[in-house]
Amino acid sequence: MTDTPTAPAAPAKSEPGGAIADFGIDTTAQSTGEALRDYLARLRGGDLGSLPAVLGLAALVIVFWWLSDSFLTLDNTANLLAQGAGKMVIAMGLVFVLLLGEIDLSAGTASGVCAAVMAMHYVRSGNLLGGMGSTVFYVFVGGLVVAAALALFMRIWAGAALALVAVVIAMIGAAPNPWIEMLLAVCVGTAIGVVTGFLVSKIGMPSFVVTLALFITWQGVILQFIGEGGVFGIGTQPVLFSVANGNMSVLGSWVLCLVAAGGYALVVLGEHYSRLRRGLVTSPTPIVLAKVGAVAVLAALATLALTRNRSPNDFVVIEGVPYVVPIVLVLLVVGTYVLNRTRYGRHIYAVGGNAEAARRAGINVPRIRASVFVVASATAALGAIVYSSKVGSVDPQAGGLNTLLFAVGAAVIGGTSLFGGRGKVFHAVVGGLVLAVVENGLGLLKQPAAVVNIVTGLVLLLAATVDALSRRRAAVSTR
Repeated sequence: MTDTPTAPAAPAKSEPGGAIADFGIDTTAQSTGEALRDYLARLRGGDLGSLPAVLGLAALVIVFWWLSDSFLTLDNTANLLAQGAGKMVIAMGLVFVLLLGEIDLSAGTASGVCAAVMAMHYVRSGNLLGGMGSTVFYVFVGGLVVAAALALFMRIWAGAALALVAVVIAMIGAAPNPWIEMLLAVCVGTAIGVVTGFLVSKIGMPSFVVTLALFITWQGVILQFIGEGGVFGIGTQPVLFSVANGNMSVLGSWVLCLVAAGGYALVVLGEHYSRLRRGLVTSPTPIVLAKVGAVAVLAALATLALTRNRSPNDFVVIEGVPYVVPIVLVLLVVGTYVLNRTRYGRHIYAVGGNAEAARRAGINVPRIRASVFVVASATAALGAIVYSSKVGSVDPQAGGLNTLLFAVGAAVIGGTSLFGGRGKVFHAVVGGLVLAVVENGLGLLKQPAAVVNIVTGLVLLLAATVDALSRRRAAVSTR
């Protein structure tokens, strides 16, 4: 008796809503035209991503280029990158908080506390006890110990370790060293994030109330550390000063270009051809190659421009990519990897999308909620290092004024949603560039601070409006 021949399996059919049955979308290839039509359909459906910010950035560059001959000069371009880097770095950390639909209003002044401790350690030759006074010093150390204990309680191991490192550095009175001072700043920022995260996730206080209260508190701490009218100068420390003011060598700049463009190509093409081999859906090869080629060309052109001598003085040579560029690139790569390629990142998106569903799926929601504040404050400490380096000093206004507003604005303008569940670290970079261009361009046009604030506020308002409208459009299109 012979087996009855079976007919070949029927191809997957589309459901009424457009989805492909039996998960057929996973093995469905797209042509270039189909991919472009699909992208346009997503735009019409409200999935705008960072497109409005990119188009706005291009428009602003053209406008300021037309209004000021000095805007697109090599010297001003490099200066623009250094000016906006500190707030951009803070915005990268705030993306993690915004993804949960939370807010951290204290990130700016928390960064100021980190900057003040870092500068005090340098100015006082490592003697924080002498710089703070015994009462304030022991309260400071006690706060670090409490933060370490809270981190252990919430099982945020990195937070506990870094808080204890800060305790050790403070207690032993280590000799001034730029690397120790920068490490101390990050450790203090981490401890601050642990306290914030505990109050929000374990006590259950609204993040707006907690961080508003801490915003005021950290302002007082900065004033206590520095004193009214006081200034801690760090411009005489070559390493600290070079973070935002120094430049890579010409050779180092081209090596960075090759590593950045080559690394991007390796990751993108590797993933693309891996999915092709497994028969999974992926973007058409021409589009992927076009992206890789565009990144390579832009990187090469930027490096070529920044490796030229941009000094107005014939006796001084200023050339090379500013150090802030690799700093931002490293943070961008690390943040993107964490959010896109790790279980922790997937849990953040899950909690931001639907916290109750994430809890039912077994995700430790309180721990995730606390951890994002730790990430934000630690990253804010890195931002403090950058902006303090740029001005060469730390004063009682460090991290205050518009620092936080510009950092939150950078994330939102770039495409991160204030409602949670949608955003990328890349959005903070794009939004940071938009705000840096606005501030720099209006400064070249000699506009007063009032005009700068008005324009910046309107740009942020426009970004929030686009976010709200795109979410409404997305909700309508999915009904």
